[in-house]
Amino acid sequence: MNKSQLIEALAKAENLPVKKAEEVVNTFFGDMEEALVKGERVEIRGLGSFKVKNYDGYTGRNPKTGEMINVAPKKLPFFKVGKELKERVDIEQ
Repeated sequence: MNKSQLIEALAKAENLPVKKAEEVVNTFFGDMEEALVKGERVEIRGLGSFKVKNYDGYTGRNPKTGEMINVAPKKLPFFKVGKELKERVDIEQ
């Protein structure tokens, strides 16, 4: 499911105009994004949690040339699936 499908599903399920459903979805994801940018953790019970992980820099190798290169430290979003979703996905076949 992509974002536009999610908007359509919300509009249908809640009997909302598509524009209103789009506003709700955009607000939801926008607030999640802002929290992660601030370094906050976002937890959605039954689904999982999002947080930003810090990765140290390291010396890597260019696979094409074999040249050693320095990879800068970085921050990346990380999702950890919740127990309920993990169990449900494992059961559903």
